[in-house]
Amino acid sequence: MKPQIDYRLILAAIGGLIFNLLFWNETIGCNFAIFSVLVMIATFTDREIPYHKNQLITAIGHLAIAFYLIYNNSVLAIITWFITMLVYLGNTHFELLKSKGTALLLGMLQVISGPYGIIKKLPGTKLGKVDIKPIIRPAKYIVLPFVILAVFCFLYSIANPIFAKYTNAIAHSIRDFFTNIFSFFFIDISVEKLLFILFGCCVSGGVIIGLRSKILAEAELAQTDELTRKRRDLKKPSFGYEFRTLLAGSLIKRKMALKTENIIGIISFAGLNVLLFLLNGIDIATLWFNKAIETGKNYSAELHDGTYTLIFSIVIAMLIIVFFFSGNLNFYRKNKWIKLLAYIWMAQNVFLVASVFHRDYDYIFNHGLTYKRIGVLVFATLSLIGLITVNIKVAKHKTTFYLYRVNSKIWYVLLILLSFVNWDVWMVNYNIKQMDKIGVDTAHLMSFSDKTLPLLKKNREKITKHITYQSGYEVEGANAAVAIPNTTAVADSLAAVKPLSDLERKALTTKTAQDNFNRHLDNRINWLLKKQPIGSWLSFSYLEWETAKILKQEP
Repeated sequence: MKPQIDYRLILAAIGGLIFNLLFWNETIGCNFAIFSVLVMIATFTDREIPYHKNQLITAIGHLAIAFYLIYNNSVLAIITWFITMLVYLGNTHFELLKSKGTALLLGMLQVISGPYGIIKKLPGTKLGKVDIKPIIRPAKYIVLPFVILAVFCFLYSIANPIFAKYTNAIAHSIRDFFTNIFSFFFIDISVEKLLFILFGCCVSGGVIIGLRSKILAEAELAQTDELTRKRRDLKKPSFGYEFRTLLAGSLIKRKMALKTENIIGIISFAGLNVLLFLLNGIDIATLWFNKAIETGKNYSAELHDGTYTLIFSIVIAMLIIVFFFSGNLNFYRKNKWIKLLAYIWMAQNVFLVASVFHRDYDYIFNHGLTYKRIGVLVFATLSLIGLITVNIKVAKHKTTFYLYRVNSKIWYVLLILLSFVNWDVWMVNYNIKQMDKIGVDTAHLMSFSDKTLPLLKKNREKITKHITYQSGYEVEGANAAVAIPNTTAVADSLAAVKPLSDLERKALTTKTAQDNFNRHLDNRINWLLKKQPIGSWLSFSYLEWETAKILKQEP
């Protein structure tokens, strides 16, 4: 006998209420960890979801990040929480997935399809003897036209101010009408809160109601790591074959196609090796063996303007190698020269990555740590890992899917590991310790999160001593409780009354910059201490609590 109501709809409704209790008027802390545990319980106890190893592995990775948020709710950890949750859902509902990239994509589709999954189950639901299918059926004739009308009303409102005036008036009247009716029946629940609960139901539906379509998962299941030789079907050519035809023309269609590909590859890799050898030679002469200290060197331009281009070129290099070694050329008995040139080119690209590391090290050594400089290290590391896996692909006759699977797994693991570092405090602490060498950038030090305030307050005197007239500390009034004067404007205003010498101007500018830093630091500390905590214990995060505790204890 068919049940009157699907238990998954009941779970989605309960999930919406729990979602409201955990996140309504709360910040990020314990609530994320509790939600993660509830998701694990719901999915691991679901009889329709078979248990498998990947589900357990991704669950452990996600729970590690979820509980870390109780300690440090950093931006990176929050982003990682969402990514690992989506990967977990993808692996849970599609147990045969091999790659983290596909799991992430299917996890996103899983959550987005939550409302659709709920709607699909509603027509078969009965509340007692009442069949709600006749109620749900007319909705499809209303929802889509309403969405279309709303979109075009919005567009026309932007184009015509008079039309916007009338539509806004009508929209406000409709909103007030329904708000009054809703408030009459539900005194203790606002419309916003009801919409939040419905959103929680949709999210819960996305967690527990699986996608019916298995097309993407089945397509990945058909992929393998091992490359096999395949006979070409000229009546049904592959995309790679068609792309090669664009490059080689009619030559590729002849019987000696592999020989043609081999010759084209040898010429291409020989030319690319010469170009990269010249570039690496310049780096050896000017970067690696140049011991002279260049005081006026523009490290920012050298790193930012060139590094991202070099990393992009390395990615293109990997794609070119994948292009040539994605088919039967791997099994061609006369391919030793193209393989040798490809290995040499990969080795030169590895040296290019080493040069990127060298430039970034020089920049950090002379100017300290920033998120961009750490980002360069991460991108360069990923590029190096990519080159190593491409080398394995060529040497071991692996498929492109092998690269996709292995690299997505490495990126996934690296993202989780990097999320456990308290980057703000670590970078500020490093830059303060290296101030004798790198100087001080007070604006940069003050741009980090409130968790760095105890460290800045503890080293206030040391930082102030390193502030010079060149440090110019400018802060807009909106960033502090009290407006902070512009250092240059102060000197100019006094110079208008009494002419100042260069020495006096520098001294005045230095004093103003030091005062600005101390004033801004005091304003941020006072604002943090006076700020009322948002939410209940569900929003608790240890480092935020510890920061406020330390600042309250110190005079």
